[in-house]
Amino acid sequence: MNLLKNILAPSDEQMMWRVRSHDDAEAFAQLVNKWQGAIQRLCVRMLGDAHRGEDLAQEAFARLYAKRDAYQPAARFSTYLWRVAMNLCYDELRRLKRRPETSLDAESFDGEETFSILDAHAPVEKAPDSEMENRERHEMVRAALQKLPEHYRAVVVLRHYEDLKFREIADVLEIPTGTVKSRRAEGMEQLSEILMRAFRAEENPIRSESRRKETLVL
Repeated sequence: MNLLKNILAPSDEQMMWRVRSHDDAEAFAQLVNKWQGAIQRLCVRMLGDAHRGEDLAQEAFARLYAKRDAYQPAARFSTYLWRVAMNLCYDELRRLKRRPETSLDAESFDGEETFSILDAHAPVEKAPDSEMENRERHEMVRAALQKLPEHYRAVVVLRHYEDLKFREIADVLEIPTGTVKSRRAEGMEQLSEILMRAFRAEENPIRSESRRKETLVL
């Protein structure tokens, strides 16, 4: 019964066409309900701030509706929505660069943060058991991700957190697939280096603090 229901259910593209052509509020509500979580995760990880990310996700859907006439029926809805959200993230990041006093929210991510990147590229044998250590690792990954240049961060987030294929990411970012692959490789390499430096600093905080003070003196 559920399988038949899913088969007969309208596609995202069909629902967006209803929104565009008939201002179908119910169709739009279904799209928001389906995609809100993914878009919010994207915005939070791109900005490194939970509250700002949530606000931006809401703005993405508001813009989607306001500019519904710009949607082309032949376009894949998910690609169109990811692009709207990503462009808003880029705009917000540029705005924040003009306000360097703005700090990132330390509680940007919840306990569901993935460790696939960290486990594959950092010298850790297994995930720690204690909740405090897990939260520290969440924060370490979050902080490392925020240190990546935006164009690398976008590819890493879409590929490793949202599981988009290279071709899909290329469509969202409007760049060649080869560029996506090279950015992913460079982004992961930089992320690995950032995490390894963080682990070394954590293992020897006294020595790291001493080096930091020496650098400041120099």
